Amino acid sequence: MARAASKSEAVYERLKGDIESLRLRPGARLSEIQLGEELGASRTPVREAIRRLAGEGLVDFVPGEVARVAAISLGGVRALFEIRMLLEPRAAASVAASVESSVAASGVGEERVLAPFRELLERLEEFEKSFRALDAPGQARGYRDFYELAEDFDQAVIAACRNPYLARTIRDLRSQTVRLRNVSHSGPRRMLTSLEEHRALLKAITHGDGQAAEAACRHHLTQTLRALIESLTVEGSPTGVEVHLDAAR
Repeated sequence: MARAASKSEAVYERLKGDIESLRLRPGARLSEIQLGEELGASRTPVREAIRRLAGEGLVDFVPGEVARVAAISLGGVRALFEIRMLLEPRAAASVAASVESSVAASGVGEERVLAPFRELLERLEEFEKSFRALDAPGQARGYRDFYELAEDFDQAVIAACRNPYLARTIRDLRSQTVRLRNVSHSGPRRMLTSLEEHRALLKAITHGDGQAAEAACRHHLTQTLRALIESLTVEGSPTGVEVHLDAAR
């Protein structure tokens, strides 16, 4: 039983990673037989993985029909950010509040909560210095390092969020966010602006300022959505992934 569960989890993680990274592109057919052969798995763990991914919105799956990687649409992008703007600012405020309450109780911040964000702030400062010193080709290669830093920040907020239901819901949306990040890469100007937005977020959290953390997070998401839509509609997807301009999803 444990081995079967492990196999199912491995298939799920592999398919999820392939969808997020666009190795499996929107609209791609997901044949249980073919995937099973490629991944060395029976149809059962493949089917279970597809159903889990469908629950996360990464796969369109109707029993009895061929599953496909979910399409990307502007309607879906806006809907995703509408939910993110409800959840993530609240989570950022929750983390900052936990720092503030620790300070009030003991006079020092709770190291378990503070340490990851202090480290992230240091990494951000180091990355910005190196990024500004690069030429254009070097900056293009540096995007992945920033995406890793941004992902580590998001995961740190999830880990430190006091509300487990809120944290779980945000975690479940991460795959959608990661895939969109890979569909549309921002230019250097947006990269530096995003660095400033993350700096404001990190400073608000480490200072225990919940109101500032919530406002900074909402501002960051608003600017990210604006840049994403501009990239997808004005410039077109740099990866060549088709984006539906008028679909509900």
